[in-house]
Amino acid sequence: MMDFGLRNTRALIAGAGQGIGRACALALAELGARVACIDKEESRADAIAAEISAAGGEALAISANVCERDAAAAAVQRTVDAFGGIDVCIDIIGEARWGRVLELSDTDWDDSFTLVLRHLFYLTQSVGRRMLEQNSGGAIVSIASVSGLSAAPLHGAYGAAKAGLIALTKTLAVELASANVRVNAVAPGAVTTPRLLAMTTPERRAESAKVIPLGRLATPEEIARAVIFLASDLASYVTGQTLVVDGGATAQFPLSLRA
Repeated sequence: MMDFGLRNTRALIAGAGQGIGRACALALAELGARVACIDKEESRADAIAAEISAAGGEALAISANVCERDAAAAAVQRTVDAFGGIDVCIDIIGEARWGRVLELSDTDWDDSFTLVLRHLFYLTQSVGRRMLEQNSGGAIVSIASVSGLSAAPLHGAYGAAKAGLIALTKTLAVELASANVRVNAVAPGAVTTPRLLAMTTPERRAESAKVIPLGRLATPEEIARAVIFLASDLASYVTGQTLVVDGGATAQFPLSLRA
């Protein structure tokens, strides 16, 4: 097996209970990392930690709403108490509020920024300070979106928050580079997460797949592989970047003109 340099690393995953977060937690554990699984839902945190433990890995279940500053700090401290430090922080949390920009409410706007960006600010402050104290480097990876790179009709607040996440990623990367803490993001396109499956029909997903050059939506595991790459030693000279994983959707010219 290729050496990712993740064996015995101390990892924290926010949003580990399902979808991309669950896939990241399982992949990290398979590569030998010790994983703190954070989820707002206690049952989900317990379930993924139990699954990792049953497979012979080491995992800690933490139920916390890291959109609150004190809860985020407490979750980081619990990880440090259990593992002795933090080497990898992966943030998966994010949720869109749908509607045209002219029709969005203050709550829609505020919720999008809280669920996408505010909690990352809280987490990276606590994790970044800890990594600086450790003086042993580290990696922080968050989930952006193609909606933060291109127009995001019907979820403008989400797209604006994801664009902010990308900007924060770049700034953190520069500010923490001298301590060898790398900060990157992954920008998925459409992914077959439990949330997407619950809110769409097979027919709608099939229509979406037609505009993707690879002809299908991504699986959570495919996004997790990109996250693990950025968290690993394989990306030891990569920081401040946003890796787009969208099956080629944003690479193509939107108009098909044929002679």
